[in-house]
Amino acid sequence: QVQLVESGGGLVQAGGSLRLSCTASGRTFSRYAMGWFRQAPGNEREFVAAISSSGGSTDYADSVKGRFTISRDNAKNTVWLQMNNLRPEDTAVYYCGLARYIIGSAYYTTRKQDYDYWGQGTQVTVSS
Repeated sequence: QVQLVESGGGLVQAGGSLRLSCTASGRTFSRYAMGWFRQAPGNEREFVAAISSSGGSTDYADSVKGRFTISRDNAKNTVWLQMNNLRPEDTAVYYCGLARYIIGSAYYTTRKQDYDYWGQGTQVTVSS
């Protein structure tokens, strides 16, 4: 049984920082790309950041480039999302996802349909 458990969300003022964590179990974590997505009320779940299984390749949504950093530690089965200079428009429930396919150590995906397991989500609220 695959489980993804997120933590680290909360309420922060604009310009502040948060670090989200996602710990995986039930699958060989080091073989799979991981991603972070977010969903605001009334909106579709949207891509935020992705990282390859090796950690050597990453990608970001344009809206978060230069402010957010995705990283992983395969020995800890954990992926993080460091969020700096937060804005009110970053307010959403953030979800980590584990990719459906093993394609290679440099593979990552920005498409939510390429992820088959999700965490329960963690709320991030940024006040102005």
